Amino acid sequence: QVQLVESGGGSVQVGESLRLSCVASGSPISRHCMAWFRQVTGKERERVASVSSAGTTIVADPVKGRFTISKDNAKNALYLQMNSLKVEDTATYYCAAKIAYAPCLGSSGSFNFWGQGTQITVSS
Repeated sequence: QVQLVESGGGSVQVGESLRLSCVASGSPISRHCMAWFRQVTGKERERVASVSSAGTTIVADPVKGRFTISKDNAKNALYLQMNSLKVEDTATYYCAAKIAYAPCLGSSGSFNFWGQGTQITVSS
């Protein structure tokens, strides 16, 4: 079992930055495929970025060049640095984990462990 707790959400203006953190407990994230998802009410949860147990990162096209995913195995933590935020980035962001070999991909249904979510609101 992995317990995930996100933090760092909030309300910002267009063009500003935020950094999300996800602290894991119960199992080392070094053994897991870790990802950030986001969801807007009424829409499917979409994968924003992921990092494999080996550290290979994948970033979705809508946020490529603006968002960076990273992890610190020693702190058992996952991060999402979000720059140049846009109104369309407004969503609830979730940290997720699963045990899987690289690449770290898949829809939300393939991830076993989830955080509670943190809201990000970007306004113009």
